[in-house]
Amino acid sequence: MTASAFPAGTILGYPRIGRRRELKHAVEAFWAGRIDAAELERTAADLRAATRERLATLGLDRTDSAIPESFSYYDQVLDAAVAVGAIPTRFARLLDADGRLDLAGYFTVARGEGADAPLEMTKWFDSNYHYLVPEIGPDTAFAAHAEAVVAQVREAREAGFVTRPVLVGPVTFLLLAKAADGAPEGFRPIDRLADLVPVYAELLAALRDAGAEWVQLDEPALVSESIDESRERVLDAVGAAYDALGAAEERPAIFVAAPYGSLDDALPALAATPVEAIGLDLVRGAAPEQLDPVTEEALAAKTLVAGVVDGHNIWRGDLERAFAHAEALRTFSGDVAVSTSTSLLHVPHDVEDETALDARLVSWLAFADQKVAQVAVLARGLAEGREAIATELDAASDALADRAAAPGVRVAGVRDRLAGLDASAFSRAAYDSRVAAQEDLDLPALPTTTIGSFPQTADIRRARARLVKGELTDEAYRELMREEIARVIRLQEDLGLDVLVHGEPERNDMVQYFAELLDGFAVTQHGWVQSYGSRCTRPSILWGDVSRPAPMTVEWSQYAQSLSDKPVKGMLTGPVTILAWSFVRDDQPLGDTARQVALALRDEIADLERAGIRVIQVDEPALRELLPLKRADQPAYLDWSVGSFRLATGGAASATQVHTHLCYSEFGVVIDAIRELDADVTSIEAARSRMEVVDDLSASGFDHGVGPGVYDIHSPRVPSVEEVQALLERAVGEIPAGRLWVNPDCGLKTRGYDETVASLANIVQATQAVRAGAAAVATAG
Repeated sequence: MTASAFPAGTILGYPRIGRRRELKHAVEAFWAGRIDAAELERTAADLRAATRERLATLGLDRTDSAIPESFSYYDQVLDAAVAVGAIPTRFARLLDADGRLDLAGYFTVARGEGADAPLEMTKWFDSNYHYLVPEIGPDTAFAAHAEAVVAQVREAREAGFVTRPVLVGPVTFLLLAKAADGAPEGFRPIDRLADLVPVYAELLAALRDAGAEWVQLDEPALVSESIDESRERVLDAVGAAYDALGAAEERPAIFVAAPYGSLDDALPALAATPVEAIGLDLVRGAAPEQLDPVTEEALAAKTLVAGVVDGHNIWRGDLERAFAHAEALRTFSGDVAVSTSTSLLHVPHDVEDETALDARLVSWLAFADQKVAQVAVLARGLAEGREAIATELDAASDALADRAAAPGVRVAGVRDRLAGLDASAFSRAAYDSRVAAQEDLDLPALPTTTIGSFPQTADIRRARARLVKGELTDEAYRELMREEIARVIRLQEDLGLDVLVHGEPERNDMVQYFAELLDGFAVTQHGWVQSYGSRCTRPSILWGDVSRPAPMTVEWSQYAQSLSDKPVKGMLTGPVTILAWSFVRDDQPLGDTARQVALALRDEIADLERAGIRVIQVDEPALRELLPLKRADQPAYLDWSVGSFRLATGGAASATQVHTHLCYSEFGVVIDAIRELDADVTSIEAARSRMEVVDDLSASGFDHGVGPGVYDIHSPRVPSVEEVQALLERAVGEIPAGRLWVNPDCGLKTRGYDETVASLANIVQATQAVRAGAAAVATAG
C-alpha cells in the first residue's frame, strides 16, 4: 500500500457528548421511549457534522485525515467489542441473523436487562472516564462488523472530509478484557490474539474501501505497568499484532497512539513493526531526550506524532516547552507531527462559553477548542519556524507568569498551617478501642445503609435552577430541601434501614458542592465532560491554595439527625476524589494540594461532631483512579493519598464512626492502601463484578468493617431478593458477619425513586433472611 502523508497537526479525539450535552439528552430520551432510533441517529449525525466543521474552523485540515472519527453512543471499548463480535452469550438473543446489534441491543449490553447483568464497568487508566469491560472466552466467536465506523467515514466523505477512524487497538482490547464466565482456569483473553488480529485486518480493509487513508489504533495499555499481564507477553503481543496488521495489503496507513504515559520498552517493539506512525505522550511520558537511542534507526522511517498539548487538563500550558519537545523529536525522525497527548474526551468544549468566570482565570485556561488551536499553532511552527509563532508562544508564557503571581494562588496562612503539622495529626486511636467506643450506636448484625445520595428528582433540579436564576429566595430553596430531606428520612425508616443518610438534595455534584464553598476553586457553567455512557460531570477548577471559610454540611446533617433516633451519616467527599474529579493546578505536587483539602475537611468533621453527628462518611471513590500507571511512581502516590485521608479524619473522636466509600475500580492492587486509610467501615463496589472483591479482602487479611455493594446502581435493573441474598451469602462466607455491612455499590442520585425503593426493599428483605440464617447456625452451634 502507499500511505498518504500524515497530517501536520491533529488530535487523538474530541468530546462526543455535545456542546450542550445534546447526545446525552437524546440517548436518555431514546431509553425513555420519547424518541425512536432514527431520531437518535439523526441527532448523532448532526453532532458529528458539527464537530467536523468546528475542527476545520479551528485549523485542522478537512482532507488529510487530521480530523478523527472518535464518536461513540456510549463507550469506545463497547464499540470495539461490537466491531469484533465479542458479545456475551447471554445477549445472543439481541443479535440479528448476521450477528449485528441494533441500537437498543447495544444499550442493553451496556446497561443490562432483566436477569442479564450488563458488562462490568471500571476506570479508563488514570482518568475519571469509565469503560465497559469486554468478556472473552476460548469460544468467543470473533467476526468483523465494521458497519458503524464505515458509515461514519462515508458520511464524512459525502460532506467533503477525509477523516481518520479511531478504534481501540487489539492488544489493549484484550488486555482490558476479563475472562468470560466458564473459561478454564488459567485462560487469559490475550490468549486469543491470533484469532482477533485477522478480524482487525478485515476491519482495516473495510475502512480502506470506505475511503479511510489512515486509521488510529489506540493502545494505552502499552504504557501501563498496572495491567495484569507479564511485560514480556505484552511486548510479544505488540510485535505479533502489528507485524500481522502491517503486512496486510488492503489497509489504510496505521497510526498507533499510546496516551497516558511513556511507551518505554514498548517503543522499540512497536518501532520494529511496519506501522507508519507512532504517537508519543510527551506530557505524561518521557521527554524526547529520554527516549532510548537504540530506537533511533527504527524510528527514522516512522512519522512521530508528538503529543505535546495536554489533553487531560484545562490549563493553557507552556507552549514554548511544548514546541521545544516537538522540535526535539526531529532527532529521531524527519517526519514529526503535533497532537494532543490524549483524546480531548477528558476536557470541556470551549472556555469562551464560560462568561461567568473571572477573566483573569479564563486567560490561564484552554478547553478542547483552545487546545485544537494550540495544535494548529505548533504545527505551523514546525513547518515555518519558531519566529512564525513567536507571538503565540510569548502570549502563553505571559499567561503562565501572570498565573504564578496572582493573589490566592499562594496563601501564607494555609501553607504555615501545613508546615506546622506533626505525625499525630495523621492517626486516630487503635481500631479495637474505636469499635468499643462505638458500641452504643446499637447497630444490628449486617447493618444496612446507603452510600449517600438519593434520586435527584426533576423538582429538585428545577428548584436549584430557579435559585440560580433568582426566581427563588435562598430561604424558600432551603425549605424545599428540608422537605425533601424529611421525606428521605421517613422513607428510609419505613424501609427499615439501620444507618440513614439525608439524601443530599442540596448538592449539585459531590465535588462541585464543596468547590463552591471552599476558597481556591472556581466552577463552570458549561464545562461538562463525559464520565460514562450518558453520565456527565462538570469538574471544578482548583486554581489556588484551599481553605474553608465556613461550615459546609453541618446545617443539613444536623437537621436530618433531628428527624430520627437512628444514626444519620454526615457526608463528605475525600481529598483524593476532590482532586481526581476537578481540574487541578499543575504548579505544585498533587500531595501538597491534597493536604490543603484535607485540612478543610478536618475542620468540617470537627464541626459535625460538635453538632452531634456520630457517623461520618468521607468518600474516596477515586483512590484507585489516580494510581500512577508506572510502578516506580506508585509508592509516593499511595503515601500522599492515604496520608491526606488520614489527615482529614485524624482528629475524629474514637466514638465517631468514620466510613469511606470506593467504587468502580480494580481494588486488588490498592487493597493495602485501603487498609491503611484506617476507616472504621469501607463500602466498595461489588455487585456488577459478583463480589470478586471479597477474595481480595479475604486474602489481604482486611480486618475493619466492610460493605461490599449488593446493588449495581449504574443499571436500571432491580436486583431480586434472591440475587442480593446470594451475594450476601458469598460475602458472609469470606467476611465475618460482625464486620459486614450491607449497601448499594454507589450513591442513588442517577436512579429513579420507583426502582430505588424496590431495590432497597429487596436489600432489606435479603439482609433479614441472611441474619436469620446466621442466627440459626449460631443457635445450632
